[in-house]
Amino acid sequence: MTIDLHRSATVLFQGDSITDVGRLMEEDAPLGHGYVRMAADRVRSARPDGDLTFVNRGVSGDGVSDLRARWRTDAMDLKPDVVSVLIGVNDTWRRYDSGVVTSAGAYEDDYRAILTQVREELDAQLILIEPFLVPVWDEQWAWREDLDPRIQVVRRLSEEFGATLLAADGLLNQAARAVGGAEHIAGDGVHPTPLGHTLLAEAWTALAGL
Repeated sequence: MTIDLHRSATVLFQGDSITDVGRLMEEDAPLGHGYVRMAADRVRSARPDGDLTFVNRGVSGDGVSDLRARWRTDAMDLKPDVVSVLIGVNDTWRRYDSGVVTSAGAYEDDYRAILTQVREELDAQLILIEPFLVPVWDEQWAWREDLDPRIQVVRRLSEEFGATLLAADGLLNQAARAVGGAEHIAGDGVHPTPLGHTLLAEAWTALAGL
């Protein structure tokens, strides 16, 4: 499934630090320095006659409940034509570094709530990016037990809401094998390297037929 980026579309990217990538810290980098900026640059290069608006509202550290809490202000009120969401790895990470557990059921409930608002109030296309983990340390393999059900949730929701799915987990793990190690794709297993961000941006723009 692909998306239709009409020439004056407003495209919203939502998520956590993987989407943020400095946009909150640097006033002159409203799109951050990761896949969002790269994807926007690729689209603008391919559509030089367009008047598209790209908005990044990723917030470092967010889990799905945080995203739901700010969804009205940081999503609905912006009236985007395309909504791209990447959320979930922090809900897994906090279980292992802080003992804070968000069940897959609670994750699904919050995620479904924000998508329901989009469906009921906006005529917007949805892109759901799977949360991903590219294990760098042996102990991170245990995280798959918690993350894999979240990936399945995103896949189910993409079907339920007619969203376009970006299967990032498989993409980045396969890339890690191809380039000789996870650290080349995500230095800590979670946050992409420049190469990891480039791969995400390429996959995202491919969804727009670019």
